[in-house]
Order: sequence, then structure tokens, then C-alpha cells
Amino acid sequence: MDNAILTGIVLVTGVVLAVVAQWRGWRPSLPVVLAVGVGFRLLIMAVAAMSEWQPVDFVNSFKPAGEAVLNGQDPVLGSKGGWHFLPTIPYVYGLLLWLGIPWEWGGRLVTVVADIILIPLVGRLAGGSVASLRAFQYACNPLAILVASVHGQVEPVALVFGVAAFVVARGPGDPDRPGLRHDPVTYVRQAVAAHGFGGAVRRAREYGIGRALRQGTARGLTPREGDRAALRRALFAGLLMGLALCAKSWPIWLIPGMLLLLPTVRARAVAFVATGIMPVLFIVTEPLLLNASLDEIVQALRTIGDIRPIVGEWGYSAILVGGDWTLDSGIATFGTRLIYVTVLVTAFLWRRADPVDLTTAVLLAFMVVTPRLGAQYLLWFMPFLVARPTPNRFYWPAVIGVCLWAGYGYLPMTQSWEIWSTQHAAWAQASVALLPILAYAMPWDRRVSVACVQGEAPGRPAPQPSDRTENPVRTPG
Repeated sequence: MDNAILTGIVLVTGVVLAVVAQWRGWRPSLPVVLAVGVGFRLLIMAVAAMSEWQPVDFVNSFKPAGEAVLNGQDPVLGSKGGWHFLPTIPYVYGLLLWLGIPWEWGGRLVTVVADIILIPLVGRLAGGSVASLRAFQYACNPLAILVASVHGQVEPVALVFGVAAFVVARGPGDPDRPGLRHDPVTYVRQAVAAHGFGGAVRRAREYGIGRALRQGTARGLTPREGDRAALRRALFAGLLMGLALCAKSWPIWLIPGMLLLLPTVRARAVAFVATGIMPVLFIVTEPLLLNASLDEIVQALRTIGDIRPIVGEWGYSAILVGGDWTLDSGIATFGTRLIYVTVLVTAFLWRRADPVDLTTAVLLAFMVVTPRLGAQYLLWFMPFLVARPTPNRFYWPAVIGVCLWAGYGYLPMTQSWEIWSTQHAAWAQASVALLPILAYAMPWDRRVSVACVQGEAPGRPAPQPSDRTENPVRTPG
């Protein structure tokens, strides 16, 4: 990338402002926050757009998808598989190309606008007295600026809809919410403590698990006071999450947290169904908007569902293959299974956490065990971690660490092909140092939500969630 030094200075300035804001307890107004965020993103977008170097996928995958839409083709097939998602964003790409906006500017405009909208949403996600601080810190986040303004990757588009779905699902009130309200593990422990293991098993047989499930479902589906407002929030939250899935497929990991933010089983059912509406809508309307036959749509969907076994650029897979980008189905299959197991274990351990903390934990755990990762993946967890940070000794090393690693790949290594080819292997293998840092950054001290504690013991003072309302940089540890 040209002007890497200028870009680096701007990004370092962002980090310094974010740290100082935490230390000094700044609470800037929304216009100030947006001015800073817009200024950083537009400046770096201008530098990147005028650069001779352009990201390979930005030119060879995203632009052909937009051109395919202009030609009435399915963007997956028209880009020869370079675009691997639904046609939602290529419709916008096609419109910008049709308007005559140069691709170097128009392609980035989509992600920069989305990331600017994401800034106040991070504040809303944080809630409480720290909302403006968290929005400001995201406005200054170097990784968000790099992904949106330099790479033009569509993570900000998926995130703006995903975070908006969280904000809508949670609704007004206290930002701290309980996770799983009826914890089966707690019920089992109480039954064993009261009747012993054998007695608990006998009572379960006598009562009948099926009967208990039917009664629980009936209670959950029974209309309650205030249901209309909750169902309306559920519908809109589901539609927003569906739009996130239209941008990319990974927001599927956000769905459990969104559902847990809703108060009733009925609302969760509505949100779950509504999540599928927008992806289905974009699929079934493709023949009306493009010259795509049914066979072509089926072929495109198969291509989207085909996960390419690319490994070697992150974590343990980089160590196994020497840091070289490669196709290895064995490592990819092992890694995929490890992801599923890890996510299930993480979801179980954080089942009673605030749904935002649950989502942060799941996404960070994904980063630790995934065998394949592009630098833009590291943005997945950033809005959630910035909104509800873990203690400083874990939070800042994670944020600064991933920004340094990604920033080195985006700036110094793109100065020439020779630099990229000679340094790529060491850069990829160095990512393994981030794995324990990301694991420590998971919200281990918030596996049970403050709201759960207050609900169980109304008369007992609830523990304060770390880094939520105090000025933690001034506190030792």
C-alpha cells in the first residue's frame, strides 16, 4: 500500500486516543465521536483509493461480482466463485458502478458507510454511562479502519446489521441482561442436593421428562403482558439478523445471543423464523432482478455452500504447513470439527452470561481454534469486546495485538510482492502468539450475568461488571 507511513501514523493516533479516553474517562458527544470516526475512515479511504496497490480480492472477486450484476448474471457464477455469498451486496456494487463511481472509491464506500453507522451502534450496545466512551473507542479502532477503508471487506456490513439486531432485541432498559433464564444444570443440582442422585433419577422417571418439556413449552408459548412489544422487537431483530446473513454467512454465530436477549420463547421463535426471511427473499427474487435461471441459482447456492479448505495463514495451521497458503482438507476438516466442539463448550460455559458476553466468548473461541482466517475475521468480535470489555490486562493486549498483526500485513508487507513473499510465512506463524491472548480476553469473570445474580438474590448486592462504569486504567491490575 502506498503512503503506509501516513496510514500508520493515523492508526497509532487512534490507539492513543482510545487509551487516553479510557484513562481520562472521556464522554464525548455523538457529533464529536462521529466526526473523529468519519475523519479517520475517509482519510484512509482516500489514501487507499489513490494507492497503486489494491487488495487482490477487492479487485478480482468483489468488482467482478458487481460487474456480473450489471450484466444480469448471478454474482457467484459471474465472478467464477470469487464472490461466495448471496447477491445482496453485489446489487449495491452494481449500482455504484452503474453510477460511474470509480471502483477504488465505490467499492470502499459500501464498507466505510456501514462502519460509520456501526460507531453509534457500539455505543448503544454498551449502554449506560460508558456508551459514548465505547463508541469513541470503536471510532478510533485501527482494525475497523483498515478493514473498512483499506481492504474494503464486507465485515462491517454484516456487523452493522448484526449489532443492530442485538440492540433492537434487547430494547430499552438496563443493558445488563440474563442469559439462559431456566438453567437445566441448576435444576439438576438442586434435585440431587435435595433427594440424592438416585432419588433425583427416580423422581425424573416418575414425573416424566417428556411431560416436563411439554409443560415448559406450554408456559413459554403462553401469551404474557407486554408480548406485543416483545414480538415486534423480535420481528425487526430477526429481519436485521437476516440481512447480516445476506452479507456473509458467519453471523450465524450471532443468532444465539440475539435470541437470548428476547424475553420469551414466543419472541425467540418469531425472531428465529424472521431471520430466514431476508436470505430467502434475495434468493427467490433473483430471477426477477437478474437473468438467472433456476439451475444457475442452484449451482450458485452449491458454490456458496462449498467451503474451500484454505489453511496456513493463522494459528496452528500456519505452524503445521510452514505459514504458506495452501489447500489441505485434512487440517480443514479437523479444524471445522474443533470449531463446532469448542463453540458448543463455550456456549455451555457462558449459558448464564449476558448474551453480549456469550457472543464475545464464542467469537473469541472461534478465533483461537479456527484453521483458516483472513485478517478481516478479527473484526467479528471487536464491536462486542469494545462495548463490554474484559479487564484491561486482557482487553488491551488483545485489541492492540490483533491490530498490530493485521496492520503489519496490510501496510509494510504490501509495499512490494518481494516483501510479501519473503515475510508472509513468518507473519502467518507469528499469529500463534495471539491465541493465548485472545483466550485470556474472553469474559471469564462474567460467565454469570449480573442480572442473573440480581434475580436469584434480590437482597444481596450484585457484583459490578468489570470495565463497565468505572475508570479501569487507574485501577491496579
